[in-house]
Amino acid sequence: MASDPTAGGAPAEIPVESADDLDSTTQPGELERRLEQLQAENAELQDKHLRAIAEAQNVRRRAQQEVERERKFGIERFAKDILSVADNLGRALSALPSSPDALDPAVRNVVAGVQATQRELQSVLERHGVTRIEALGKPFNAEFHQAMMEIEDPSVPSGTVVQELIPGYLLAGRLLRAAMVGVSKGGPARTVEADNEN
Repeated sequence: MASDPTAGGAPAEIPVESADDLDSTTQPGELERRLEQLQAENAELQDKHLRAIAEAQNVRRRAQQEVERERKFGIERFAKDILSVADNLGRALSALPSSPDALDPAVRNVVAGVQATQRELQSVLERHGVTRIEALGKPFNAEFHQAMMEIEDPSVPSGTVVQELIPGYLLAGRLLRAAMVGVSKGGPARTVEADNEN
């Protein structure tokens, strides 16, 4: 039996073409074409690699932006719903007589509790980025105010918010709900100095 040179883990010899063999089977122009082809493939693969890296970076950046947007504005629906609770507390307090002495002592305690609840609710909203829009005495701004009525008042410059029916709120600086307001008319025209003071 003949011995196998690869038996016992010895590597088999790989036939190697000599430079003379390559020259005899290939044309000189063919090697240049093959080199150009390989260089073109290399450039194409490098371009694809760079594009893939750029796309991965874009996907990562968009995902980070989405996470940040969700973190800031993810509570928007909940915040809009909870604003009705704040509105109802405000309405309950505004329905009370202006003089606390006119109230029974037991009712005064209930009023104090409702006021404390309203303050705590405002504090919780502010902790989560929901802030109230200051409207009274400010110039009407269609971005933050919704005019519900015009009020004749010659003592106040026209276009000034003189009544707030429903307060407006911002969530992380973005409008959550516009303030429903009454705007003055019939007064002097608003000046730039008056706008800057407010």
